[in-house]
Amino acid sequence: MRARFTLADIQQHALAIVDRDGLAGLTMRSLAASLQTGPMTLYNYVDSREALEELVVDAVSALVEMPEPTDDWVADTRAVATALWRTFRAHPAAIPLVLTRRTSSRASLAPAEALAAALARGGLDGVDLFVAFRTVSAFVMGIAQAELAGRLSREEDAGSAAQRVAALAPDALPTLSKLAPVGAAFTGQEFERGLTVVLNGLVHTPRPFDSSDQASGLS
Repeated sequence: MRARFTLADIQQHALAIVDRDGLAGLTMRSLAASLQTGPMTLYNYVDSREALEELVVDAVSALVEMPEPTDDWVADTRAVATALWRTFRAHPAAIPLVLTRRTSSRASLAPAEALAAALARGGLDGVDLFVAFRTVSAFVMGIAQAELAGRLSREEDAGSAAQRVAALAPDALPTLSKLAPVGAAFTGQEFERGLTVVLNGLVHTPRPFDSSDQASGLS
């Protein structure tokens, strides 16, 4: 008998629910309703909540617009990292799944392969490549979460939040007090500028990595 749905159908509907209602809104019942079928029918395609969440991760990964590799590894790393960041920002509710749900499908691992390959073209390998890969990945995911975290309360705008931080203890927290209004007024390219800092660090870090540099501060 011909399958009524494809995994792609289920992925698209599951991701749409997560985008609209958050992770808590994704259940077998809500997905079945979206597909206009019964919950038991879905168990012919996915056998658990974990498997369903893996499909969401695959769906997000498939949306990453992967750039073509060039002979400039720094530009390639920036391009892949930017493609990942844009995709995560478009689907913020799925970020916790991307962070925590392990998957072994080729589709979901393709962006990671592209990032690792770009770094490898810069002459990195072994531990150096692993550390660089984890550093860039952590920056992309972390900045996406930070940018999408929103205000601490619905009533508080960026200006009032800055004033609150600045007024907490300007003598005890002088640097944060000065930094708070900067953050409130900053509307520049936080991701692009931060990624430049990370990439500059990779370019200028001695290779291979020497554990003795940990004590000397990577001079």
